[in-house]
Amino acid sequence: MRKFLFAASAPIGAFVLTLVISSLALLAFGSDPLAAFGDMLGHASKLETQVDILNRATPLYLSAVAVAIGFRMNLFNIGVEGQYLFAFLIAAQIGSLVALPQVLHILLIMVVASAVGAAYAGIAGVLKVTRGVNEVISTIMLNLIAVSGFIAWLQQEWQAEQNQEQFTATTLGTKPIDESGLIPHANAFLEIFTREIGQGKELTGVLFVAIAVGIAYHLLLTRFRFGFDLRASGMNPFAARAGGVPPKRMVVAAMVLSGAVAGLIGLVELADEAKFPPDPIQGLGFAGIAVALLGRNHPGGMVFSALLFAFLDVSAGILQNTQAATKEIVNIMQGIVLLAAVVAYGVTKRVQEREEARATAAALRAEEESSTHEGVGA
Repeated sequence: MRKFLFAASAPIGAFVLTLVISSLALLAFGSDPLAAFGDMLGHASKLETQVDILNRATPLYLSAVAVAIGFRMNLFNIGVEGQYLFAFLIAAQIGSLVALPQVLHILLIMVVASAVGAAYAGIAGVLKVTRGVNEVISTIMLNLIAVSGFIAWLQQEWQAEQNQEQFTATTLGTKPIDESGLIPHANAFLEIFTREIGQGKELTGVLFVAIAVGIAYHLLLTRFRFGFDLRASGMNPFAARAGGVPPKRMVVAAMVLSGAVAGLIGLVELADEAKFPPDPIQGLGFAGIAVALLGRNHPGGMVFSALLFAFLDVSAGILQNTQAATKEIVNIMQGIVLLAAVVAYGVTKRVQEREEARATAAALRAEEESSTHEGVGA
C-alpha cells in the first residue's frame, strides 16, 4: 500500500498543483478559470474533438519514445526535430517515385523513413564515440543542417523537376504519393465502439504504428538483453563496462534506434497530405522532450502525457472561439504541467528516500538489539 501511495502521490500532486497554478494564471489574465476549464472539457467530450486529440497525440508519442530511448542511455537526443523532417522529406520523395501494391508501398515508405532517421541520428553517435563531441551540440547542429540545408535545397530541387506552370500554393512540395502508399485512416475501427465520425474528421492509421512502437519499446527494455544493457549503461556506465557491455557500441546503437523511431513521426502528416508540404508541422521533436520527461520515459506514462499535451493543443482553438481565455494560455499551461510534474516527482522522491532511510535504520537497530539479546542469553 505504501508503494502504491508513493507512486500515486506524484501524479496526483502534479495534477492538483497544475490546477492551482493554471487557475492563478487565468485569473491574472482576467479570465474565469471555471469557464475556461468548462469550455475545454466540454469541447473534449465530443467524438470529433477526441479524434483530433488522438491525431495530435500520435506524433507526440512517437517523438517522446525517440527521446526516451536516448534518455535511457543518458543521451540527450535533441535532434529528433531534424531527424524526422529529413526522413519525412526523403520518404515522401521516394514514395512518390514508385508504384507498388499497397502493403509493399506503405512498408517501403516506413522502412525508408526509419532508415534515414537512424542514419542521421547515427552521425551524432559516431561523433560522440570517436571524437568526444557532446550529443547535444552535434544534434543541434544537425537540426540546422537538416532544416536549413538539406531540406531547403532538396525540396527546391525536386520542385524544379515538376511543371513550374502548375505551381500554386497547394501544389508546392514534393510530388504527391499514390493512394497505395498512404496509411489508411482508422475511422471504421473507431466507429465499431462509437458512432459515425462527422465533420470530415479522420482518425490517423499511424495510431496503430505508435501503439506497436510503444509495445516494442516496452518489450525491448524489459525482455531483451539489449534493453538491459541500455538501462545498465545509462545508470552506471563504469559498472556496465565491467560487466562486459561495450559502451561505445551502446551509444551508437541507442542513437540509431532513437533516430529510427523519430523517422516515423512524419508518417502522420504524410498520410494526411500525401506529400512533403512546403510548410510541414514543426516543433514535434522538441515537444517530444517535454512529453518524455512528463511521462518519466515509461511507455504507459508517455501515453498519458502525449494525450494531455494534445488535449491542451486542441483546446487552444476553443478558448479563442469562446473568448474564455487567449490561446497563448495553453502554452503557459503546458509549461505549468511540466513544472508541476518536476516539483511533485522531486518532492515525492525525497520523501520516499527519507522513508527508506528510516526503515533501513530501524531494521539495523532491530538486528543489533537481537544480536545483543542473543549474546546476553549465551
